[in-house]
Amino acid sequence: MEKKKFRELFPHLADELVNGKSIADLEGETIGQKRALNTNRRWAGFDPDIIDFIRRCETPEQAAKIIDYMSNEGLVSSEMAEKLRRQLEEEGVRSFGALKKKGYYHRNAR
Repeated sequence: MEKKKFRELFPHLADELVNGKSIADLEGETIGQKRALNTNRRWAGFDPDIIDFIRRCETPEQAAKIIDYMSNEGLVSSEMAEKLRRQLEEEGVRSFGALKKKGYYHRNAR
């Protein structure tokens, strides 16, 4: 396939191949407009911690399983796990923050 025909059929892919920038790195979503590099991606590099996982739980039992798992895997210290279990028992699962429903990060990206 010739370059010209490829560019006509797949303009975004052609730009990505030439410039090394993917659509995910670009903003200005109107087709035909030149896209500007997005330098303010809110969740770029974000790594959720145990509290973020607990906030996805709907019941104390689910939260306890998260704490147990992360403690057993060495992702949180036993002291931290015990502190979280105590908070869960005394104050409840919502004491860690509001429930993060499916799509939370997508809805709050901008």
